[in-house]
Amino acid sequence: MTRVLITVALLMTISMTTYSQRVAIKNNLLYDMTATPNLALETKIGEKMTLELYGGYNPFTFGKDDNKRFKHWLVQPEWRYWFCESFNGTFLGVHVHGGEFNVSGLKLPFGMFPTLEDHRYEGYFYGVGVSIGHQWILNKRWSLEAALGLGYARLEYDKYKCTDCSPLLKSSSRNYFGPTRLAVSFVYFLH
Repeated sequence: MTRVLITVALLMTISMTTYSQRVAIKNNLLYDMTATPNLALETKIGEKMTLELYGGYNPFTFGKDDNKRFKHWLVQPEWRYWFCESFNGTFLGVHVHGGEFNVSGLKLPFGMFPTLEDHRYEGYFYGVGVSIGHQWILNKRWSLEAALGLGYARLEYDKYKCTDCSPLLKSSSRNYFGPTRLAVSFVYFLH
């Protein structure tokens, strides 16, 4: 995973020096709603192509006790093809993702992961996905972007009984197919 991140960072650095006229910094407002600070850096690598490096980090514990948490970090680089021109209109993307999590005491909507409320899960994930999105230019420096991604993630985790911080109950893995990206982002351009 470290090698992938170093390679992506190196490629973005090279492309920024080549195409420095179009670099954007983004913040996903939907990810902010999970109390997760996040930031993306996207750079133009061709007339209709960009490369984005996206990440988020949540070190927080919620509530009075230590049982309610959504601690995690995520890195998600994405290559994008724009139908009109880079940073304008509709795009298709291909992304990879990876990260770690330590989650417990949460009740998710629609009955998703019902044991999460009474157990703690700690582990890591990695996967791939495709996305579609659209960017609306607001002015010379600002845009608004919406994106939806679907894909695969492999989760490797340990399960603990949350209430008494018990010893390990089991180690397991899970294959996930579904949404891998959901974003409504403010975009700021560096010229």
